[in-house]
Amino acid sequence: MEIRAGETVVHYVEHGAGRPVLVLHGAGVDHREAESCFEPALGAVAGWRRIYPDLPGMGATPAPETLCSADDVLDTLLDFAEQVSGGTGYLIVGHSAGAYYAQAMAARRAERVAGLALICPLLPGARDVPEHRAVVAADELGDEVFRSYFVMQTPEMLERYERFVAPAAPLVDQTALDRIGERWVLAVDPAPAYPGPTVIVAGRLDSTVGYAAAADLVDQYPRASLAVVDDAGHALPHEQPALLRALLAEWLARVGRHSV
Repeated sequence: MEIRAGETVVHYVEHGAGRPVLVLHGAGVDHREAESCFEPALGAVAGWRRIYPDLPGMGATPAPETLCSADDVLDTLLDFAEQVSGGTGYLIVGHSAGAYYAQAMAARRAERVAGLALICPLLPGARDVPEHRAVVAADELGDEVFRSYFVMQTPEMLERYERFVAPAAPLVDQTALDRIGERWVLAVDPAPAYPGPTVIVAGRLDSTVGYAAAADLVDQYPRASLAVVDDAGHALPHEQPALLRALLAEWLARVGRHSV
């Protein structure tokens, strides 16, 4: 499916019916990774319409030359969300860079966003990022990218990587991502804090963004739950699916109790 948002034609897939849940993937992949990780959790609860877009410059969504910064991408995503939600309230789930955009969308459209889930969020204030360390490793399993992404390096995780992560790499418009990356810090003012139901999940072994800056966010969100997960890195949604499912189910229940 496709919708034009500004000058960008955004490709997306969706499942189910009900209140919209917009799920944003990270950098260098496409909707397939987010769909594989979050659909088992979100699809297990009735009443939610799950929407998985390809972010600009990734998957089947192009990034026109007019997109020159993260703020331009944010405007595209806000337009996209307004259209696919039909102007109703929606939830946002983001992983990595997707969580960075999700945080900004909630800050800009707090009256529209019914719930916010930030998973291994990319943040400008990242600090105390640990060195990569595998918890389970097998010699020569997978390629270097796999081994640098996963801390649970098992045949099951390799199969997920080869199905849902690696196929997106050839589709990345690296020129566009480099152009946007030169101005990747958003100008959005996060104050006042987003007041709705929030869940923040970080991997203790995340060697991409760390967990310290994510933990700091709990003081910025008055209705946030925080989980820092051991034996999980930046690929936490793959590595700890049962725990992620439980955390998202609890978050969805809170959203249901405090609907906007």
